[in-house]
Amino acid sequence: MLRLVQSHRAVGQTYGQRALIIGATHPVPYVGTSQSTLAKERPFERLAHTALAFETIFFAPKAEADRLLGAVHRMHRGVNGTLDQDEGSFASGTPYDAFDPELMLWTMAMLADSSRVAFETLVRPLNAGEREDLWADWVRFGVLFGMPESVAPASAEAFEQWMQDWYDGGRMHLTDEARAVGRAIATDMPVPWPMTPGIKLTNLTVIGMLPPAVRDLFGLRWTPAHEIAWRTVTAAVRRSQRVVPDRVRLGDNADLHHLVIRTERAVVERGRPTMRLPAA
Repeated sequence: MLRLVQSHRAVGQTYGQRALIIGATHPVPYVGTSQSTLAKERPFERLAHTALAFETIFFAPKAEADRLLGAVHRMHRGVNGTLDQDEGSFASGTPYDAFDPELMLWTMAMLADSSRVAFETLVRPLNAGEREDLWADWVRFGVLFGMPESVAPASAEAFEQWMQDWYDGGRMHLTDEARAVGRAIATDMPVPWPMTPGIKLTNLTVIGMLPPAVRDLFGLRWTPAHEIAWRTVTAAVRRSQRVVPDRVRLGDNADLHHLVIRTERAVVERGRPTMRLPAA
């Protein structure tokens, strides 16, 4: 089921943006990731490389996926430390570790939730059995990275409640950097200028798929006009699934991911930031 969902290019083009934006609402894994990756300097390259890695695990032969999983495991050994200041309800000194089971669940959960939401928004609703199968596959995905299966909610319904508890629980918090990076991911994806209109529609789609509480936290403006435009765009994408040839609507998004990487690198090489970070 995961491979069926992720084989739709419309899902692959949007779920990662949504997952990273929501992921930034938890300061512990955000700080750990920020201190260990390109999250600040080249956020879109990080997004694209991560998407390429996941598509390898979704679709590539097992031997290739296993090599990638081994490399990720080795990289994660160096991702650990503590918060150096209070961040919302998370006190200074709170530890983070890439192999912490709860944080591994968090990382997988953002992907799983965004995968389902993107598919149901842009392709079609899933029935109850398909939701269960999709959640089971995402749990297996987490286990491949070392997450204990026992830490995951036992059903798709329990997982959706787990997500809702996060949104309603008063623990969401953005570091200043997370707010800047999340807003950039939502609105400033670097692509060659002829693709700008299409990226604006993609950004509208992603922002509309965010829970209202997350949009509000980031200060992402959302008016009735935005809602009408979002409903129009997403309805058009759903209708297109019935008429667009499979070779266009299905497959990986490697070409787009590589284009984003090249474009952001070109911007950085010209000495320009791809996003504006808060002053230290």
